[in-house]
Formats: sequence, structure tokens, C-alpha cells
Amino acid sequence: MDFDHNAHEKLHTRSIQMTSYAYRPDAIVLEGRLVDERFFPSHNLFGEHRPPGIVHDMTLRMVIGGPKLAIEDLEAQMTTVPNLECRDALDSILPLKGERITGGFTARVHQLVGGPSGCAHLVALARAMASAAVQGAYAAMSRQAPAGGVYPMKKLRSVINTCHIWRSDGPLVQKLQRLISQQPPEKP
Repeated sequence: MDFDHNAHEKLHTRSIQMTSYAYRPDAIVLEGRLVDERFFPSHNLFGEHRPPGIVHDMTLRMVIGGPKLAIEDLEAQMTTVPNLECRDALDSILPLKGERITGGFTARVHQLVGGPSGCAHLVALARAMASAAVQGAYAAMSRQAPAGGVYPMKKLRSVINTCHIWRSDGPLVQKLQRLISQQPPEKP
């Protein structure tokens, strides 16, 4: 594609930022922030004039526990919204408490908190936070070297088949399996 950013008017940006914090030895706090910005005067669906600027500024915080990546607690904030009624959906995200961030999580987010009782922007943020939760949990875990030089297979199963380099028949997974096979058996 031949595209010059300077030759075209910028209309909108959506920024999603994720930050993981050490919280407890067995948990992290993941904070996600979604910001939508429009760069020109516009009109909403009712024809009302809107100046350029921030349309949405929302934050979602989750306490994510242990190796099971369970959402222990969460809260949402809506700093900037286009309609005051948007804030009525702040608690719509609460059914995610107790969910585990595993395969199928993004579909469960949509089922549990999407639709007319939820907020599309908080749903988008929660779905985007799933992969950041895995990275944050791994970052917390990786602060200490694993015993014997490699993490137990049960901790590594969550990365298998998540992308091309971690495919089950790929060289990195095979290398890990060789290293693990040389370790003493895992304790139940």
C-alpha cells in the first residue's frame, strides 16, 4: 500500500495502553486504558455539534491471580464519555470477576458483558487486555530464574499453539520439551 500520512487528514485515533503492576507474590494488577480522539468538529447521531477532542477515556483495572490467571477483582472508570448515560454501564463489567484468562476468554467477555446492558468500549478493552494479562503474569513470574533452568511444563502449556513460533511441532516447543524431560518429575 502506498500511503503518505501527511497527505491525508487524520480523523480519529484509538489508543489502548496496558500496564502490569506487581501486586502480591501470586498476583498482578493489570490496568488498561482506552482513549478515542477525534480531530475535527463533528455531529453525534442526534445532529448535535461536538468539538474535536477526547470522546472516550476509560480505564479498566483487574487483579489477576496466580498461575490460573483468574480475575479476582476489577473496577472500571469512565473519565470522559460522549453521553452521561454511558456511566450507567460502569458495573456491567463485574460479571468477569472469577473468570480465568484462558482459551475462549474473549468470547466469554462478549457473552457475559457485551450487548445492551454493557459498554462496547469496556468490552473492547477487556478483550484486548487478555494477551497483556498473559505477558504481565509472565513478567512477574520471570523475575526469578526457574528451578533447574526451565519452567515446569504445566506453566508452559499456556503458550503452546498461541502463535507460529510456539506451535506444538516447532523448534522452540521441542527444545523446551527436551529440557523438561531432563528435569525431575513435577510435584502434583
